[in-house]
Amino acid sequence: MDWLALLLKLAHVFAAFALVTGFVGRGILLSRATRAADVEQQHVLAGAASPFEGAVRVSSAVVIVLGLATAWAQGYEWLGLTTPWMLLSVLLIVPMIVLVPAVFVPRGRVFESEMAAARRAGEVTDGLRRAWADPAVAFARRYELVGTGLIVALMVLKPF
Repeated sequence: MDWLALLLKLAHVFAAFALVTGFVGRGILLSRATRAADVEQQHVLAGAASPFEGAVRVSSAVVIVLGLATAWAQGYEWLGLTTPWMLLSVLLIVPMIVLVPAVFVPRGRVFESEMAAARRAGEVTDGLRRAWADPAVAFARRYELVGTGLIVALMVLKPF
């Protein structure tokens, strides 16, 4: 393998580390925020999760681009999409991409509105509780974690 392929592979792995770190950091802070009794504490913890969310946004795109570039540099046909484990990885990624405009963006707007209303009221409102407990967001976050875990396993094990 030449140096370019090795460097792309290394960058791809580091981007994957950043993605997983973003998921974990965001998850820890938002989990603590949902359990906080004070709306201002919830607001602070949700805000503290923002850099981790930014890491997820940036690294998710970078991981995809570097993965395809690594496949190209390693000489895989069709950017590796004829290799079953790579194709399955891409198929696991597609729903994650769809979840952004379908779930995260619209539900994020609702959450922000409910957080603003709760802060104006000075208490955790029922609307904010519902926004924290949104089943679509919970499903999407679980899918991100499980899908990413499966993709990492496929990258490491290359089972087929």
